[in-house]
Amino acid sequence: MEDREREIMLDFVRVTETAALRAARFMGRGDRDAVDQAAVDGMRGMLDLVNINGTVVIGEGEKDRAPMLYIGEQVGSGKDNDPVDIAVDPVEGTRLVACGLPNAISTIVAADSGCLLPVPGFYMEKIAVGPQARGYIDLEAPVRENLRVVAAALGKKVRDLTVVVLDRPRHKELIEEIRSCGARIKLILDGDVAGAIATALPETGVDILMGIGGAPEAVLAAAALKCLGGELQVKLWGADQETKAKAKEINLDPDSILTIEDLAKGESIIFAATGITDGELLRGVRYGSGWAKTHSIVMRERTKTVRFVETIHNLKYKTVRSRKEMAELEV
Repeated sequence: MEDREREIMLDFVRVTETAALRAARFMGRGDRDAVDQAAVDGMRGMLDLVNINGTVVIGEGEKDRAPMLYIGEQVGSGKDNDPVDIAVDPVEGTRLVACGLPNAISTIVAADSGCLLPVPGFYMEKIAVGPQARGYIDLEAPVRENLRVVAAALGKKVRDLTVVVLDRPRHKELIEEIRSCGARIKLILDGDVAGAIATALPETGVDILMGIGGAPEAVLAAAALKCLGGELQVKLWGADQETKAKAKEINLDPDSILTIEDLAKGESIIFAATGITDGELLRGVRYGSGWAKTHSIVMRERTKTVRFVETIHNLKYKTVRSRKEMAELEV
């Protein structure tokens, strides 16, 4: 994949741009299914044009759940190329888009075959930080201790830290503990991939992510944080016997702490995301008279390159492709 990485980085941006452009049309309209469907159609259609021999290892479930991008689906036009693992979340934050709320993104990860851990829809405990605090966190340490060492690594007082936490009932005790330490909390409704990435970008004002979220999102976040030099630790949460059995099928110890390298191995990793609604990480889609503007990020692990891409799309000539819509259309 190494020789093709430079060639296909912007192709992956086009994939997430298309998904974002299609999904953003449904912002605030209250129809989560329409948001998801629009993004998936766009992402699948654009992936058909990328010169890769890709297999979706993290998607929306099994084939019988199509038309979502399903686990095991073959994507890309380069069938003679070396195989590539693909992880996708066409809309991270479907509810956010449907309700017109911030921080929804479309995202994709590509890596050499066998390098992305193919986790099912587990829940995981998570802690994530940026490069300055890398090496200081410990998922099994008390919340107070993690906040203390991260603050020291960043040259801050604990009261100046901003901690991102998903707004869920399961986090009641965690939120109370963070508050008792005096740190600031930013509650988010959805989208802990964007929250984890934000810890590695100083301009976002986010210092640490804590809490329980989806395992597929952990792999996406791990790929991005690996490119950015951050750190992520996760552990299976609330696992019943069935979940533990599924974990063992992918050689995952239900009691072990996983790091970035366990979730996203190797150097041939590309991460791309496009904002759908406005957030700290990316601006959402803007529409004008016959045009739209998107804001994206694309990263490459091998060179640690991080690019922010702002694109103006002329909707008169823009072709947003899906397998059902191969003719030119206005988004």
